[in-house]
Amino acid sequence: MNQNDVVVVIATLEAADGKESQVEEALRTAVRAVHAEPGCERYALHRASSSPTTFVMVEKWASGQALRVHGKGPALAELGKTLDGLLAKPMDLQILTPLPDGDPQLGAL
Repeated sequence: MNQNDVVVVIATLEAADGKESQVEEALRTAVRAVHAEPGCERYALHRASSSPTTFVMVEKWASGQALRVHGKGPALAELGKTLDGLLAKPMDLQILTPLPDGDPQLGAL
């Protein structure tokens, strides 16, 4: 794998009030499915320390092509259906190009 091909994604989702547990369970289900997808190097769920309704997925994909396949895959399609009506606003998606520096283990995901 060429480090230049790697894509990092930060997806932030805001659960509607009272829907936090449903959103968390849907995301956990997606995590287990996505881990088996080709090119998935990291797909890690987090909750914001300052807000119990805010969930953040940190993703690392071997390539833009792997991310595109993921975006059209069954796990994301199912997640979209499950989250329908459970979010306070649309998901915020940031697609990032890594700029590694310093220690290779510390300077990049």
